[in-house]
Amino acid sequence: MHFAKPAATLAAIAARAVNAPRKKTEAPRRSVVIVDDEKSYVELMAEMIADNVDCKVHAFTRPLDALGALPGLSAGVIVTDYFMPEMDGIEFIKRAAKVEPHATFIMISGHNLDPLEYELSRLRKLKLRLQKPFGWRPLTIAVLEVWPGKDVPTKKF
Repeated sequence: MHFAKPAATLAAIAARAVNAPRKKTEAPRRSVVIVDDEKSYVELMAEMIADNVDCKVHAFTRPLDALGALPGLSAGVIVTDYFMPEMDGIEFIKRAAKVEPHATFIMISGHNLDPLEYELSRLRKLKLRLQKPFGWRPLTIAVLEVWPGKDVPTKKF
């Protein structure tokens, strides 16, 4: 047996179906990317950040590998060494900023980069420089300080 629904009820059901609230698609959580040709150092930095900040951390020892992976990493902050064999940190930032335009950068180096001040100042996305060696706290604070946007990850300390 089939019972027809009143027209008003059918209209109400149709209106609900059309106006049903849509779930917002959350953007993927952003991550920290570290690029340094010294394997032990990049691993240590990745561990320091992962232990103290609630976000994914990706580490690379080759700038070209990092550039190739950037489109899938949703980087918030990219930490790069200056002296690397494939390209220096300035060239890396110029190229990476085109791939990941919403990311900010931190330059690290064990060398005095003051002679490069003018060139470094022209990199709009470079927000901070850290002199090696440094501990986990200055690195973690630097990452959180330059994080772009309001989705700053929580610190674990």
